[in-house]
Amino acid sequence: MITFVLKGLLRDRSRSFFPVLMVTAGVFLTVVLYGFMQGVLGDLVSSTAKYDTGHVKITTRAWRELADQTPNDLALMNGDAILAQLRQQEGDMLWTGRIRFGGLLDVPDAEGETRAQGPVAGLALDLLGSDSPEKSIFPLEDALVRGHLPREKGEILISEAFAKGLGATPGDRVTLIGSTMYGAMAIANFTIAGTLSFGVVALDRGMILVDLRDAQAALDMEDTVSEIVGFSRDMVYSKKKMASLAADFNGKFSRGEDEFSPFMVTLGQQNGLEEYLIYADSMGLIIVGIFVAAMSIVLWNSGLMNGLRRYGEIGVRLAMGEGKGRLYRWMVFESLIIGLAGSVAGTALGIAVTRYLQYNGLDFGSLLSQSSLMLPNVFRAQVTPASYVIGFFPGVFASVLGALFAGIGIFRRQTAQLMKELES
Repeated sequence: MITFVLKGLLRDRSRSFFPVLMVTAGVFLTVVLYGFMQGVLGDLVSSTAKYDTGHVKITTRAWRELADQTPNDLALMNGDAILAQLRQQEGDMLWTGRIRFGGLLDVPDAEGETRAQGPVAGLALDLLGSDSPEKSIFPLEDALVRGHLPREKGEILISEAFAKGLGATPGDRVTLIGSTMYGAMAIANFTIAGTLSFGVVALDRGMILVDLRDAQAALDMEDTVSEIVGFSRDMVYSKKKMASLAADFNGKFSRGEDEFSPFMVTLGQQNGLEEYLIYADSMGLIIVGIFVAAMSIVLWNSGLMNGLRRYGEIGVRLAMGEGKGRLYRWMVFESLIIGLAGSVAGTALGIAVTRYLQYNGLDFGSLLSQSSLMLPNVFRAQVTPASYVIGFFPGVFASVLGALFAGIGIFRRQTAQLMKELES
């Protein structure tokens, strides 16, 4: 009987070819959309962690409440001691201190007069330390456009787009005008070592990178940092592990009555990222649910039309004594074969396109020119283990569900009317 069903499917294209095409198209869209959304959300979390939040971040309690204003008067003091303790007690993590600051960057002409000025969002990193973890966190070498990375004190990096706007080039002397930790005016001279392009609009718009020790000297923040960020060594964020680490740290070192005591938060507790993480976890179910519903309706309609076209065949089989239940089960079995065939084909095509988008991506830079999200200009998909199986849920389930609904009409056939139908 199985051979009979397979031959019938292969010989009748309306029963096999076109339904398989519909299932293939639905599964293909499911796999590609799932992979693309996983890639975009993964890039958002990865970029935000590297450039902003870390997997965990330590600031003072007061800083956390006013973080958008980069209030360095509320910065974390005794930064070196805290870092040393963290590196000793939590050796499976990468720890580093950073300073965030704002100000004006002044580019003088040959006579020392202001030629161009622009507002900057500054970030101080440990650029010169021989064992600095920043070298494995920030992709500085890959992002370098012109010049070289800082080799000595007094050298900074500036975004390529910002440098072009100011007409500055590597080797130029520039002046940073800002405010110290204590509210006084800070003026410091630097040399542009090189220009960078991270491919992230929020960074490339007007960021400068300064060595941590240079920033501490310029901003009067000796042994003080805005924040200490931590990363797992494999650079994979684990919500459960980081939440446990933060709770343990806060229980030991954070005092609620002291606004300057250190306080640790996880990536998900910053910038509303918890919602993005939840959304990312549920994205697969959302996509599958949508396509199961849509494909079930399409395949149900297809099954009804197929049932009408096969009205005579079904009547003959019932007249020959085949039970309604048995006929119903075989029609469901046919849909299962169609669903499996379409799922395999759709998954193969979907994985191929997803893998292409993983390496090439789509450039959305023009749409993100005013965005403050840490999203790269090029959106890439990501092939995950779930990509190989997620298409089978709408492909097989929707096919079978459509057949279950469409096949109900078999039980409505009246055996007494079969001969009259066959005569006509």
